[in-house]
Amino acid sequence: MKQKIVLIFAALFIFTAIYPAAPVKADDKKTFEVAWSHYAGWEPWGYAAETGILKKWADKYNIEIKLTLVNDYIESINLYTTGKFDACTMTNMDGLTIPAVGGIDSTAVIVGDFSNGNDGIAMKNGSSVADLKGRKITLVELSVSHYLLARALDMNNMSEKDVKLINTSDADIAAIFTTDDNGATVTWNPPLMQTLKAKGATLIFDSSKIPGEIIDLMVVKTEAPDSLKKALVGAWYEMMTILSNEGAEKDKAIAFMAQASGATVEEFKKQLSTTAMFYTVADAVAFVSSDKPKATMEQVRQFSFNKGLYGESASSADLVGIEFDDGTILGDKKNVKFRFTTKFMQ
Repeated sequence: MKQKIVLIFAALFIFTAIYPAAPVKADDKKTFEVAWSHYAGWEPWGYAAETGILKKWADKYNIEIKLTLVNDYIESINLYTTGKFDACTMTNMDGLTIPAVGGIDSTAVIVGDFSNGNDGIAMKNGSSVADLKGRKITLVELSVSHYLLARALDMNNMSEKDVKLINTSDADIAAIFTTDDNGATVTWNPPLMQTLKAKGATLIFDSSKIPGEIIDLMVVKTEAPDSLKKALVGAWYEMMTILSNEGAEKDKAIAFMAQASGATVEEFKKQLSTTAMFYTVADAVAFVSSDKPKATMEQVRQFSFNKGLYGESASSADLVGIEFDDGTILGDKKNVKFRFTTKFMQ
């Protein structure tokens, strides 16, 4: 999902120094901007806005929530980081390497799912990860696709030295793969599903081999008031209730989300089948409270540091602190910028 773009913070700092904005207390703010991007695990946000579910929960907490679809996923996170949005959908890795490393204290208030086959490696003229040796591979570099590839290579006693990476926009990956007779790519759904329709395409590795490592979140500025966090969580779990119960309401929601994402109903259902959704609060809380997020974020932060995603000045993966639900902190305890909590889900 997910290409790293350098943010020009210096210019922003200069601007705000010259033209300082009048301070607004977080608790006094009533209108909040929330961004999301197309992905099977995040499509419920579109339906929640369309049907008034999101507004109902915003009204309950006496706030207004403006939900904006940003088709460029990474751009949505950049805009969140630079202050355009108060909350944004993103993966665990991107939440760490963009806003947290950029100095924005953020909290994952909803752990909605983890990729369980929605991210994968496809190739022509090959049937295994070993067959990637010496091949050119298109992907969004420095992203969860890059992370997935690194994990696949490592699990097969290979490294990036064995392949050649071609940084490619997620919007172009499927088309390039389809026209390349010797194509190899790493991507996520729906582009992954499109690549697998190409003649000769084979799925050789996917995120089901590393369950619980690519986690999809709703991230909110930690300083934002609880009213925003509670409203988002309330709307989300009303959507999960709809999707958990068979019937006309679920069918209507599925049809809407499929059309909005450019998929058929059957294609969208297939994407949901490879998304390990936490349809109940209990399941989400159990996952966040377990040791899995800690183990995953340890791998992610080491990968991110080794790939230079912490910046040239970073001396170790401890640059940023990551706090978990039980108070455990990975990294710098004095610079906690990324937090996992069950507080609002419970």
